Amino acid sequence: MSRRISRNSLTGLLLAALLAVLGAACSGSDQAALPDCPDEALTCPAGGSPAASGASPSATVGEATGRPSAPASPTGKPTGAAKPTATPAGTPATTAGAGTSSGAPAAGAGCASPGDCGFPDADTTGPRVPLTPHKTGYMAVRTDGQVIRGWDITGSLDIYANDVTVIDTRITSDNWWGINLRPGYSGLRVLHSTITAVPGKGPDNGGVDYAVSNMGDSSIEVGWCDVSVFGDALSMGQGNLHDNYVHDIVPFINLGGEWQHTNTVISGGGNTGHLIIRHNTLLNPTGLKQGASGSIGLFADTGVVRNVTVADNWIAGGAYALYGGSTGATGIRVTDNVFSTEYHPASGGYGVVAHWNAGGAGNVWRNNRMSDGRPVQPEPAS
Repeated sequence: MSRRISRNSLTGLLLAALLAVLGAACSGSDQAALPDCPDEALTCPAGGSPAASGASPSATVGEATGRPSAPASPTGKPTGAAKPTATPAGTPATTAGAGTSSGAPAAGAGCASPGDCGFPDADTTGPRVPLTPHKTGYMAVRTDGQVIRGWDITGSLDIYANDVTVIDTRITSDNWWGINLRPGYSGLRVLHSTITAVPGKGPDNGGVDYAVSNMGDSSIEVGWCDVSVFGDALSMGQGNLHDNYVHDIVPFINLGGEWQHTNTVISGGGNTGHLIIRHNTLLNPTGLKQGASGSIGLFADTGVVRNVTVADNWIAGGAYALYGGSTGATGIRVTDNVFSTEYHPASGGYGVVAHWNAGGAGNVWRNNRMSDGRPVQPEPAS
C-alpha cells in the first residue's frame, strides 16, 4: 500500500511540475517575443519581428465613393481566395546599411527561378485573405490614418491624406496609376497587395503608367506586393521597397506616338530622402525595340541622384538592367544583387549597368554577380 501511495505521490509531483513549466511557457518568454506583431500581420516572422515597419494601423476600412466601374482583369490570380503561402519572405530593413530583409546575403547561383533562390514570387506576395469586390473607379482618399484592407478594387486610389495603409488588397486599374500619393502628404504603406491593370484599357493610348507613385518628398513603404502590367511600376525618389515581385511589364505606344520607356523601379533624381530597394524580384521582359529602359532606372532627369540602396535583389531585363545615376550621383550603394540572364545573356539587352559614377562620394559596388555566379563589375565610364 505504501509503495502505491508513494508512486501516486511521485506522479502527482511530476504532473504539477509539468503544468508549471507549461504555464510558464504560455505566459512567459514566448509571448514576450512577439510584442510588435501588428494586427494586420496574419503571420509574423520568426523572432517576433513585425510584418512591416511602422505603427500598426488602428483606423477602420473606409467606404467607396461609388464611382463608375472599370473592366475587371481577365488574367491573374483569383481575387476571392486567400494566398496559398502567407509567410512573408523577410522583414524589411528600414535603414541603409542594415542586413538584407531576410537577414542573409543574396542567394547563390544556379537557381531555376527567383523563388528557388528565396526571392519573392507569386507565392510570397499579394493578399493573404479573401477579398470583397469594390468597384470604386477613381477614388480619392482624404482621411488621415485610413486603412483599406481586404478589398478587390476595380479602380485606382489617389491619396490626399497622411498615414494611409493599403493592405491585403487587389487593385485593377484603368487610370494612370494604381496608387498615387500626392505632394504634401506622407506615411503611405502598401503591403501584401496585388496591383495590376488591363492591358490596352489605360488612359495613355491604352497604356498605364505607375503602379505606385510617390509625388511627395517623404518616404513611403511598399512591401510583399505583386505588381504587373504598368510601364514604370514603382516610381519615386524616396521610399522603402522590399520583398516585392514586379513582373510582366506590358509595353505600349504612348500618347506621344512613341514606345513608352519601361522600368520596374524608376527614380528621376532630385530626391531629398533615401530610396531603399531591397530583396525584390524585378523583371522587365520588354523587348529592346518596344521601349525597354531598365529594371532599375536611376535617372538624373529632374536633379542629381543621391542616397539610393540597391541590395539583395533578383534583377533581369531592360536595355540595361541598372541605370546607376550618371554624373554627380552620390551615396549609391549596390550590393549583393543577382543579375539574371533569363531575358538576355548580359541581364540587360546591352549589359548589366550603365552610367555608374564610380568616383562619386559614398558610391559602393560590391558582391554583385550574374545568376550563373560570375562576378559583375561596372564598365569604366566613357
